[in-house]
Amino acid sequence: MHQIAYFGDLCRNRDRLRKQLASLFQIEFRPLQSSLDTQLGHYSVFDFDLNDTTHLLKLKDKLKSRPKDAKVIFVTEKASRLQETRALALGATDVIHRPVDARALISKIWSEARSLADEDPKFAETSGPGVLAAADTLRGIFSSACSGAPPDSNAIQSAGDAVVGQVEAQGLSAWIDTVRAHHSQTYQHCLLVTGLAVAFGQQLGASRADRQRLSFAGMLHDIGKARIPLAILEKAGRLDDAEMAVMRKHPQYGLDALGTVSGLPSEMLDMVVHHHELLDGSGYPHGLMGNEISDLVRIMTISDIFGALIERRSYKPPLSGEAAYQILTDMGSKLDADLVRAFRFAAKLGQ
Repeated sequence: MHQIAYFGDLCRNRDRLRKQLASLFQIEFRPLQSSLDTQLGHYSVFDFDLNDTTHLLKLKDKLKSRPKDAKVIFVTEKASRLQETRALALGATDVIHRPVDARALISKIWSEARSLADEDPKFAETSGPGVLAAADTLRGIFSSACSGAPPDSNAIQSAGDAVVGQVEAQGLSAWIDTVRAHHSQTYQHCLLVTGLAVAFGQQLGASRADRQRLSFAGMLHDIGKARIPLAILEKAGRLDDAEMAVMRKHPQYGLDALGTVSGLPSEMLDMVVHHHELLDGSGYPHGLMGNEISDLVRIMTISDIFGALIERRSYKPPLSGEAAYQILTDMGSKLDADLVRAFRFAAKLGQ
């Protein structure tokens, strides 16, 4: 679970904040002095009298050594522009006003995810109804993960219908060509996986209702990435080992985001947390094997791996469909052999 270090002595209603943040963060309240003596984590909040200059110079020096891409949020009085200016001069990445509201704090901490949804007008003009509906729904899904609110299941189902319709009408190749133009690696991947899952369902002879279910799963599967720091999520180059360790937490973050949502099918929760599991037990986060992995998860895993291989990245060209499919077959017992054979149609895609 993410941790917030809350430094200072002015916070009121600490029990209320702990309770409101319980499903998302572990918050630890500490005296201001301790921030000068310990290494800062990724999320720090400072709540003290900014008119008292006793510790300001030492604190400014301390904040210079904070971790890369760390969030440092200062609490100020709403009417005090001087306090805001002073907080930003000290090294604050953002400010929030008293009394501290949990949702406002979460919004400040995960504000980066909003930039993923920004779209080039040209992308919107040429995307088609299914891509636009899916991209708009992803915006809502990621926003809900950042705020702790449940995703809008009706909106996801409606978008799923639009995705199925566009893939039926225009084909998967056109879908891939379109979504590769999205500026965000994360959105591009989610849209690719959604289209691939729907087309895979069509190839398997699935009903329209089941293809809508696959579309729902595709849009939802990476919801946990909304809680990954943007510097890792959208990194232009390959992730190092430490960054990969953080990225591998996204299935659990997704389950955390959805675990208290009522009315969401259990198979969707299973798919969110287990779409990186492999049949031989070498996957994550739980090392499931064989029959422990459901058919929906197996379909999403194949779609997810193939989508990642044919993505357009700044540091590598996309693989051809044939090369990506060969990697799937080379994975052998890690994937469902019958489903991989059925996925052969995708080899001609993504050229």
